[in-house]
Amino acid sequence: MPMFKHAAEILEARVNTFLNRADDPAQTLDLSYEKMITTLQDTKRHLADVITERISLENQMAAAKRDSDKAEADARMALQAQREDLARAALTEKQTAQQKIAALQQAHDSIATQAEKLTAYETKLQDHIEQFRTQKEVMKTQMAAAAAEVGVSESLSGLGTGLADAGDVMRRAQDKTAQMQSKAEAMEGMTEAGILSDPLDARDSTEKELDKLRSTTGVDADLARLKAEITAPK
Repeated sequence: MPMFKHAAEILEARVNTFLNRADDPAQTLDLSYEKMITTLQDTKRHLADVITERISLENQMAAAKRDSDKAEADARMALQAQREDLARAALTEKQTAQQKIAALQQAHDSIATQAEKLTAYETKLQDHIEQFRTQKEVMKTQMAAAAAEVGVSESLSGLGTGLADAGDVMRRAQDKTAQMQSKAEAMEGMTEAGILSDPLDARDSTEKELDKLRSTTGVDADLARLKAEITAPK
């Protein structure tokens, strides 16, 4: 294995180990969004409880107001009947109802203030969550694109295992081809020099040399004949 590739694989392994130990940014964003949604749901539940309590107080105030009105009507009727004692008792009930209304009104005002604050907070939180969701999706898309770009860059630079391996395969094939070509040339030269022989050719080296000489002589004779025929007068 080439030294550079070995060093690149060690570096890649260390980088992958570090990234595996680190938090996934996309997952962290999703978790943050889920927490914000949970907070919004809790806010809605609290607001619903406050509104329920406010309505309950309003109903109690309305009932106390009816009791107060009834007590005053009873006191008026008792006075008309010249029953001051009954009128006094009715007015006492009226005072009790009025005190109850005052206490309920104070609690209602406090609850109403809380409801207004929670309503405003809920609206603000919803807007913030929507903005965060949009930014989250954009950021996740950017991170995915960046990760893809890093992967391509690693491959092109040899830090990855894609094109780097393909390049090694190509270089090995080229080296192998060159070795085979060199071996073929060497064997051809050795055959021509008589170092290597054809196992199907039973001639010894002397016979081979004589056959080669005969072939050369025959070629020279044919060449001379053709020249003579061409230059002879017709």
